[in-house]
Amino acid sequence: MTPMPTLPATSPAAWAIASALGNHLWQSTLFAIVAALLTLTLRNNHARARYALWFAASLKFIIPFSWLAAIGSRLAWLRSSAPANASLYFVEEIAQPFTRPAASMISGPAIYSPLPSLTHLLPTVLAGMWLCGFLAVVLVWWVRWRRIASAILNSVPVRTGREVEGLRRQERIARLKQPVEIVLSPATLEPGIFGMARPVLIWPEGISQHLDDAHLEAILAHELWHVRRRDNLAAALHMMVEAIFWFHPLVWWLGARLLDERERACDEEVVQLVSPRHVYAESILKVCEFCMGSPLACVSGVTGADLKKRMVHIMSDHVARKLNFRKKLLLAVAGLAAVAAPIVFGLVNATPGRAQSQAASAGTPIPGFDSFTIKPSEPSSPTPTYAGTDTHMVRMMFGPKGFVASNITLQSLIQEAYGVQANQISGGPDWLNSAKFDIEANADKSGGINLGFGPEKARSERMLQAALADRTKLAFHQETKELPVYALVVDPDGAKLQPVQPNSEIKRDDGKSKQIFKMGVELSNGQVREISAQAVSADDLARQLSMQLGSAVLNQTGLKGLYDFNLHWAPDSSQPSGGIETALQQQLGLKLEPQTAPMQILVIDHIEKPAEN
Repeated sequence: MTPMPTLPATSPAAWAIASALGNHLWQSTLFAIVAALLTLTLRNNHARARYALWFAASLKFIIPFSWLAAIGSRLAWLRSSAPANASLYFVEEIAQPFTRPAASMISGPAIYSPLPSLTHLLPTVLAGMWLCGFLAVVLVWWVRWRRIASAILNSVPVRTGREVEGLRRQERIARLKQPVEIVLSPATLEPGIFGMARPVLIWPEGISQHLDDAHLEAILAHELWHVRRRDNLAAALHMMVEAIFWFHPLVWWLGARLLDERERACDEEVVQLVSPRHVYAESILKVCEFCMGSPLACVSGVTGADLKKRMVHIMSDHVARKLNFRKKLLLAVAGLAAVAAPIVFGLVNATPGRAQSQAASAGTPIPGFDSFTIKPSEPSSPTPTYAGTDTHMVRMMFGPKGFVASNITLQSLIQEAYGVQANQISGGPDWLNSAKFDIEANADKSGGINLGFGPEKARSERMLQAALADRTKLAFHQETKELPVYALVVDPDGAKLQPVQPNSEIKRDDGKSKQIFKMGVELSNGQVREISAQAVSADDLARQLSMQLGSAVLNQTGLKGLYDFNLHWAPDSSQPSGGIETALQQQLGLKLEPQTAPMQILVIDHIEKPAEN
């Protein structure tokens, strides 16, 4: 029996989170890089345009492209049901490189490794590290927020005075519909806007006596532009991004860019509409002399960002240009592409390659098969007889022309496709082991061999795995569990298997001769059961014994050749193996030793009942 590769025993939720996070992070990083390149083309334009690009890059971290792709998938009914071509799969791999290991890798019981016992802790460790970082960031911000909130509680509303008169004048210039309340604070914090829905201007005591009217109104104008631009709300959203993705250096760099451009945008508005350049620069420097800067980005002050660069920019005669038509078109195309590309991606990938049930039921080609037909069994469907006798044969059969199954359950098909036993399958709907189906599949031109045993067994399994994915949308994950197994070993008196003759040939259905591998199906007339084999390996024998016993049989014989044999036994309910163990030892010189071992089990996450096609 081919061993099942050992994989970390992680839960489906951990795999889903890891793959989704990996895809989301690299997509968001790429989006931010593109935004940075666009800001370079706007370096001589107004700061508000560059700010919008940085803010879009920040929002991308909380808006996964997968949401937009899902919208495209919902619209897939507008498209035809033509099969997906190779280029679509290539695009899909590029768009989502972090995915679960392919299920088709699995083909047998696990070989124990101590690695899973350690790696299964990795998701928990990483989640704990993320939570510690998240709580640390939130705690720092909460402490700073409490400091500002305390200053607000100790403040006194201001109803009259030159501060209020100047504030109302600047509100009219900024065209604010809702008046902003001003409070006098004993704290030494700089003037700043607190709140988002109903913003309040915090004004430190004593600062007004150091400012003449022109300086005072310049500072008030700056703060009101923060209100008009809703900078506190934007900053709060980016703070959420920083808390969630605290481990990503790019989000902190984006925060610095947002702060720079928002202050520069307010500077440009104040210089253009309100104050002479030198007066405005003096007002900022005087605030820096007597007050402390705001500790939170979501409380907009007047002294934020790099002061030296701000002073140079304010005092420069350079006038920022408005966006011309070419740059507006560039931004419009970039924005449209950012939204439309994921939607189109979801639309074009909602094809039979994604295994839509409607397309599958129409008979989508499956690799290795010219045709694959599955339909619910009729309630009165008889079990097929063998050679016209009253002996019944097993309900699944591989042959030179393909695969035929009658009155089988999907659980039995999964066992055959992945080389596992019933106790290695967990989860799934109730009908998985009760609803019966008939299958008739014709192998393609590359077939023409016995697909069930020998070296071609792996190929037959891959074909059935592809059929299950296409027709039932089977999705599962792996876990490790201690299970009862049998070890197939050589009896102390030696094996009695007959090696196959080197030049033996078998007639094919078309009359030609060809060396092939063949194992007879189980026969039963109610009293005797039989397995006949020709040119098969000990691995194939262990696999067939697994089917008989319902538990994995691990080949530990060390036998490497190909053998012919005929094994028959009378069912014996008094033995755990049902009588096969005694016959195996007497006739083939092999023994079954009960053991327990950590095995990989398949946990069904999703499966759909196939419609008749």
